[in-house]
Amino acid sequence: MLPIPALPGLMMQDQLLVSALIRHADRHHGEAQIVSRRSEGDLHRYSYRDCHRRARQLAQALTTLGVIAGERVGTLAWNGYRHLELYYAVSGYGGVLHTINPRLHVEQLTWMVNHAEDAVVCFDLGMLPLVKAIAGQCPTVRHWIAMADAAAMPPSPPGVSLLCYETLLQAQSGDFLWPELDERCAATLCYTSGTTGNPKGVLYSHRSSILHAYAGALPDALNVGSADVILPVVPMFHVNAWAIPYMATMVGAKLVLPGPQLDGASIYQLLEQEKVSYSAGVPTVWQGLLAHVETHGLKFSSMRRTLIGGSACPPAMIHTFQTRYGISVLHGWGMTELSPLGTVCTPKAKHVGLPEAQIEAVKCKQGRSLYGIDMRIVDEAGQELPWDGKLSGDLQVRGHWVIREYFKGDGGDPLQNGWFPTGDVATIDADGFMQITDRSKDVIKSGGEWISSIDIENIAMAHPAVAMAACIATADAKWDERPLLVVVLKPGAAATREELLLHYAGKVAKWWIPDDVVFVDSIPLGATGKMLKNRLRERFGNRQLPGG
Repeated sequence: MLPIPALPGLMMQDQLLVSALIRHADRHHGEAQIVSRRSEGDLHRYSYRDCHRRARQLAQALTTLGVIAGERVGTLAWNGYRHLELYYAVSGYGGVLHTINPRLHVEQLTWMVNHAEDAVVCFDLGMLPLVKAIAGQCPTVRHWIAMADAAAMPPSPPGVSLLCYETLLQAQSGDFLWPELDERCAATLCYTSGTTGNPKGVLYSHRSSILHAYAGALPDALNVGSADVILPVVPMFHVNAWAIPYMATMVGAKLVLPGPQLDGASIYQLLEQEKVSYSAGVPTVWQGLLAHVETHGLKFSSMRRTLIGGSACPPAMIHTFQTRYGISVLHGWGMTELSPLGTVCTPKAKHVGLPEAQIEAVKCKQGRSLYGIDMRIVDEAGQELPWDGKLSGDLQVRGHWVIREYFKGDGGDPLQNGWFPTGDVATIDADGFMQITDRSKDVIKSGGEWISSIDIENIAMAHPAVAMAACIATADAKWDERPLLVVVLKPGAAATREELLLHYAGKVAKWWIPDDVVFVDSIPLGATGKMLKNRLRERFGNRQLPGG
């Protein structure tokens, strides 16, 4: 029960609704551009005013199809203008937008659509093979809508009658009025990665989404404004592209959406052509971009900042962006259960003027809490640990956009004494900067002492021959577990086991140095770009190490 105020305030109280974002952008930033690279390869340009008009037409079309408030509308789509319209149309009329990751296996996709009980699925034409594979197994889906022009519509697969997105919109007047919803009702549904067991649904409210966008746009967070040109490489099906579409709309920034082409050359072309000042993505995406830029001797003419999250950014990447290209890296941390932003690593005033190496050391941490998020670290008994930057413990969070329970109650009560256990192991220093030392399932315990796999990986990534590195635990009769380094070399580069192990000398304690190195052609990545260490443990976890 909410506390009763001693003296009620006398201020207006509008509901915090997703539809208010696009309405505001139309009214105050109506001419600001939204640029999309379509699956066909061409660029589509229009304004926030156009987006608002079409979103109202789309909301009208969905209600005409009989999709009612609270029903889920799934999307199988890349970052593009039609996907953005769905963001506002579905949540705006009272439905729930369910963004589906097309990189998942067909079995996972089918399970997810059925678990969400999607009434409609809208999809890019490039997703048609997935639709053909799952449509017959998804009984709750009443309509499959192809996000295409009428002239590009494919034949309907057997047993499925496809609807055309543009035809549906053209049949509507667009005079739809956004309903005045309760801000506590559901707006979007995202699922966790499900690396162990089935994914779990996280149901965001309008209120949590707006508060999250407010906090994310603040100067000590992403610091976005109407003068920015923002290119989210992070997919719109990955925790709502970290809420960047909401933030960009909130402040009226030009938004550049890259479509399905996420290789280094394609991203670089968009960055330069559209004069992008700000981008965001996972480290694996930036590895491809930097490789393209370095190979061709290119520079960045407009980009000045990038947000890197999803997994820990190697310090060598932060250093390269800053010193070679003049691009400031914002390190961030979050989870699907946090909408997703929890921390952003913006230095404090005390760091201004420090040597670059000291500032980089700060930027390698995951950062400080956004207002609206509280965090703490606890020991195995659940006792809070001091913020000394040395003691590590299990990271727990709570706040305005942190999950209370999973969709349909899956997994039972996820909270511990009102705090959400993140599954990360971290330190927090006296200035409030949090640093992930490992995932609880990835940490290596050797002889009763902890070894951070992230630290081992970061040192390996600083070697000029290494393109990607993962550190996993292998069984050891004497020490229980010992670290094994799995490495992908850069094209044309060479390095030996002995050379890489020598690279650790003086950087970590001797007992932290991996016992062996395995060279592989590739490291398996999950649907959101994270390394799948469970696959590596299955393959190498019982490997006999030298001297073992």
